[in-house]
Amino acid sequence: MASPQRYSEFAGRSLGRLAGLSDGVFAVAMTLLVLDLKVPSAEGVATEDDPAHLLAELAPRLLPYLTSFLTLGIFWIGQQTQLNTHLGRADRALSWLHLGFLCAVTTMPFSTALLAEFSHFRLPVVVYWVNLLVLGLFLYLALSHAERAGLFTDDVDMATIAAQRRRIVGYQAAYAIAAALCLFDPFVSVVALVLLQLHSVIAPRLPRLGRSGRA
Repeated sequence: MASPQRYSEFAGRSLGRLAGLSDGVFAVAMTLLVLDLKVPSAEGVATEDDPAHLLAELAPRLLPYLTSFLTLGIFWIGQQTQLNTHLGRADRALSWLHLGFLCAVTTMPFSTALLAEFSHFRLPVVVYWVNLLVLGLFLYLALSHAERAGLFTDDVDMATIAAQRRRIVGYQAAYAIAAALCLFDPFVSVVALVLLQLHSVIAPRLPRLGRSGRA
């Protein structure tokens, strides 16, 4: 008599559904970011110069918005690389790890609004950094679990996995250094985070890794 099948053996195995949910969560989170950029009130606007002054007062909120939009774009690409390029199948544990990752995605509008509202204080920078840390941690854990469980396609070599792992660890270390700059000046911390995200987007391609994992 065959042993009864366990729920965990067939639940949460759809990569397509997981990718679709991820796209929706990212789209909502990226849209919510812009809601913090409120149109200035028309009260007291009497000359052509007044709207310009009001927009200038809004400028400090643009930096956190830009940082977070780039951040979500970077992490979306990182997750989609795992889901659509390298994974051949999923399991329940992997699905929950990515759901944890998406939970951190949904908190990005909050940590961004907090940073924009209190940009001259250290605690909002720390909260924002913790958000980045949790995003990277779940992406790293999902990558490690997929490797241990043999969920990757046969054509993915270990050099590819190692390159992803190095990227996550490297940028998380850089985020920590940028966040630590808030001990001197929180604004410098925010600028450093923006520069890191811009570097991630526009940095030149690294030399192709060989089978040995070295450039």
